[in-house]
Amino acid sequence: MKKTIFALTMIASLLLSACVAQAEPQPAPDQPAEQAPAAAPNPPVQELPAPVEDATDSSVEPAAPSGEPRELVIMTHDSFAISDGVIQEFEIANNAKVTFLRSGDAGSALNKAILTKDAPIADVLYGVDNTFLSRALDADLFETYASPLLQNIPDEYRLDQKNRALPVDYGDVCINYSVSFFQKNELPVPDDFEDLLDPAYFGLLVVENPATSSPGLSFLLATIERFGDPGYLDYWKALKENGVVVVDGWETAYYTNFSGSAGFGPQPMVVSYSSSPAAEIVFAETELTEPPTASITAPGMCFRQIEFVGILKGTQNLELAKAFVDFMLNVPFQEGMPLTMFVYPVNNMAAVPEVFHTNGQPAAEPAYAPQSLEESRDRWIEAWTETVLP
Repeated sequence: MKKTIFALTMIASLLLSACVAQAEPQPAPDQPAEQAPAAAPNPPVQELPAPVEDATDSSVEPAAPSGEPRELVIMTHDSFAISDGVIQEFEIANNAKVTFLRSGDAGSALNKAILTKDAPIADVLYGVDNTFLSRALDADLFETYASPLLQNIPDEYRLDQKNRALPVDYGDVCINYSVSFFQKNELPVPDDFEDLLDPAYFGLLVVENPATSSPGLSFLLATIERFGDPGYLDYWKALKENGVVVVDGWETAYYTNFSGSAGFGPQPMVVSYSSSPAAEIVFAETELTEPPTASITAPGMCFRQIEFVGILKGTQNLELAKAFVDFMLNVPFQEGMPLTMFVYPVNNMAAVPEVFHTNGQPAAEPAYAPQSLEESRDRWIEAWTETVLP
């Protein structure tokens, strides 16, 4: 999966990468992810030197080509964030000038890339997630590129076997809850979707609209995975009867409705990301020893968002674009993402900050996108809207 943040607003843009997918994405985004997300919310060609033998050795850099810097345009969702220093490493090593074309949420960025595919306005697209991957591939947007860094990425993230869209990061969309609320009220934390139907939790959960929010769509997909089609509609009907609150986006849900972060909202449970508690620690105004929030990561209750990068067909900077994809998959970039976008790296050589290990563990058994997602997405959202919204 997001998720950038001032104090915690960074999560929205960062995490809710995830996102994915309003057009979809996003989270969020929202953000890890609106994206939807899980924010983040993506010049003549000169051949680059051959890649070093050990692609995991980030200390070895190619020699900088001579001449004027070449511009490389990366189209991204708005939740994209990485430190200037990391990007400068690539620019210096490749005599390049990287420009980021932020294009709305993940779904909007994808739509823009599709609409301009015959005359591409960017060289690379980053931020398409697994809820919209099939749409990007069906549109034939990307060049095939088997980066040597793929050897360090587990197969579970490599969803395109033709290597047109390469995985960059992931995040889990989960229900977050206010620790103090459940402690003060001596209420057990739900550990199954059906627990949320108990009258004891009436009106305690706020979710995002899947038609307008990446994490909202991800949570809907998790319920479809759990209850099937059309069983998910019966579940949502019961959830509505138990007072579930629906808002348009992650930012409203987390900062206005949720009581766990700012502490003033009426709902102690919110659809967010498993990395949100870690962000609470990192961006706290006063130092905290433990976060005020936690995530429900019971089997099947989280949806795993995976974000991808692809080289757009028609680029005039093919070799430079390949170098940038390698750069995104290599250790320095991968290790820079957790504390800027609050997503997890896919490169198994990249270290994850300790705050993630202690406060933002990913789900052990997440739900993934159903195989029928592409042909059913719009129908599912429309049916959900008719069932849940007034």
